[in-house]
Amino acid sequence: MKRSLSGIQPSGILHLGNYFGAIDQFVTMQDDYEGFYFVADYHSLTSLTKPEDLRENTKNIILDYLSLGLNPEKSTLFLQSDVPEHVELYWLLCNVAPVGLLERAHSYKDKLAKGFTPNMGLFNYPALMAADILIYDADVVPVGKDQKQHLEMTRDIAAKFNQQYEVDFFKLPDPLIMDKVAVVPGTDGQKMSKSYGNTIQMFAPKKQLKQQVMSIVTDSTPLEEPKNPDNNIAKLYALFANIEKQNEMKEKFLAGNYGYGHAKTELLNAILEYFGNAREKREELAQNTKYVEEILQEGARKARAIASKKVQEAKEIVGLLGNIYR
Repeated sequence: MKRSLSGIQPSGILHLGNYFGAIDQFVTMQDDYEGFYFVADYHSLTSLTKPEDLRENTKNIILDYLSLGLNPEKSTLFLQSDVPEHVELYWLLCNVAPVGLLERAHSYKDKLAKGFTPNMGLFNYPALMAADILIYDADVVPVGKDQKQHLEMTRDIAAKFNQQYEVDFFKLPDPLIMDKVAVVPGTDGQKMSKSYGNTIQMFAPKKQLKQQVMSIVTDSTPLEEPKNPDNNIAKLYALFANIEKQNEMKEKFLAGNYGYGHAKTELLNAILEYFGNAREKREELAQNTKYVEEILQEGARKARAIASKKVQEAKEIVGLLGNIYR
C-alpha cells in the first residue's frame, strides 16, 4: 500500500480551507493509502510566540482530526515534536539545500511582503518540510495548489542529497491536488487563511460561526436588483450543496429580491448541517482526554519506528555512523 503524509501547523484554529483543502482528502484516502498525519508544531514556532497558544491549538487540531473522520486504526496520528528525528534529518538536509532554492519560496517572500519579521526558522521552513516528508518515504503528499512549490522543493532537496552522496536513498514524492477545492475563498475573497484573519471555523460556537459567515464581504447592490451569481457566498455554498441547490441559489441572485443576507443564512445552515455529527463527536472527545493522549502516544511510537531507521541510514550515508577506522 502506498504511503500518504501531511501535516497542519497549530498556528491557529482550523477552518473550512483546512478541511476542504486537506483534511477531507486525508479521510477519503484512508482505505487506499497508509496515512501519516501530524500536527506540525515545530513549524508553528516560526510565528507563534505564546506557549499557551501552541498547546491549545495543538490540542484542538487533534480533536478536529478525530472528529472529522481520521481513524487511528487506519492512519497514524502524531505530533511532529514527539518524533525528534524530524529535526535531526532536517539538519542533514540543510547541508545539501541550496540557499537560492530556499530564497525562492513563495511563502517566505509573501510573508516578508506582508511585514513578517524574518527569522531562520521561516527561511528554512522548506528544509524541515522536506525532512517531514522524506523521513517516511511518502509516495504522495496531499497539498493545495499554493503548496505545490514546497513539494517541488522537497523533491529538489531529495535529488540533491541522492546525487551528492551517489545513492538512491530518498524517494521523490508526488503531489496530490484536488483542483476543485485547491483554494477555498475567505470572507474577504482572498484565499482563506489564518494569516489573513478571513476564516470560517467549522467548530466555532453557533453565534461566532454566524458572525463569521455574516462578515463575508459583498458589494452594495440593492436587494431588489439582480446580482452576480459567481460571488464569494455562492463559491462557499458550492462546497456543501449539490449542483441543483447551487443552481437554485444562482437563479435567486439573477432574479433579484434576494439579498446577500438571505444567501449567507442559507450558507450558515448548510455548514451546520454538514458538520453536525462532527460537532457532536468533538464535544464527546473533548471530555475524553485520556483516549486522545493514548492515540498520540501510539502514533508517535509507530512514526518513530520508521523515522529512527531512516535517520540512522542517512547518518551512515553522510559518514556520521559506521566504523570510522574502516
